[in-house]
Amino acid sequence: MTTQPKTTEAENPYLTREDALAILNTPDDQLDELIARAEKLRRKYKGDNVGIHILTNARSGNCSQDCAYCAQSCRSSADIEKYKWVSDEKLYRDNDFVNKNHLARHCIGLSGMKFTDAEIEELAAKIRKMKETGTHLCCSIGFLTEKQARMLKEAGLDRINHNLNSSRAFYPNICSTHTFDQRVANIKMLQGLDYEICSGGIIGMGESKEDVVDMLLELREINPEAIPINFLLPIEGTPLAHKDTSGLTPEYGLKVLALARLLVPQADIRCAAGREVYFKGEEKRLLSVVNSIFASGYLTEDGQGIEDTIRVIEDAGFTYEIESA
Repeated sequence: MTTQPKTTEAENPYLTREDALAILNTPDDQLDELIARAEKLRRKYKGDNVGIHILTNARSGNCSQDCAYCAQSCRSSADIEKYKWVSDEKLYRDNDFVNKNHLARHCIGLSGMKFTDAEIEELAAKIRKMKETGTHLCCSIGFLTEKQARMLKEAGLDRINHNLNSSRAFYPNICSTHTFDQRVANIKMLQGLDYEICSGGIIGMGESKEDVVDMLLELREINPEAIPINFLLPIEGTPLAHKDTSGLTPEYGLKVLALARLLVPQADIRCAAGREVYFKGEEKRLLSVVNSIFASGYLTEDGQGIEDTIRVIEDAGFTYEIESA
């Protein structure tokens, strides 16, 4: 494992909750100074590389959970395709695409909260097949038992995504079928098995700035390898379909992402869902803070194609990262 350079107190002072709130309240005319501060840490730990990920929706819809933002939840009437398993052809084609284009990793999403051991073994077989080409794999897969987590670890799974999504205080506003603390406990169990962790949240669901800060402070304690920050894309048929997103300005989004960089400087800070909507024309400033993005879509929502994504990165003066085989 590569040893990361250390950050001194002078380079990045330890931020209190009040400090973090002040950063989110940075006047817009001081935003470039904040970005420059975050960029120093971004370049120290990540250079000028941008990791590109693609996401395969391996299991879609029919989820028992009632997450308000999600098209796949039990209270969503969104018009989406539903299936237990994506075809092997699609899954392996996406995996080959990651390798052919030298992308950072292949992310695989599965709807649902709990899985049978037989379902996990079926997934493990698919993981073993994909690992034959050396692909770095991440699964977003709800709640696993320790036995199931070990099964996937033995199959070669590198990383698991399990987002906090919001703060502990705000969480009951978006989900009632499981708790924030269950999510934290699941992450700690996975870390105990030596998984890499990807954990972040969603901005724009009606939370306060204090909620955003508290979520990011919790993530500082978890210290995941990657922090994906999503910006709400209201989906027709979900409870948040008509949520006012006028507050999701590029300036506010950049403050959130800069704060994530300052709080967890060594992590991959990813601008995930909403990048193409909320940061169009801001790619230079955006990539000065984040070092990780998606191409080609987000589960049930479309995204920017790979060629256009690479062009955006290069036009902003950055290079896209080569990690996979």
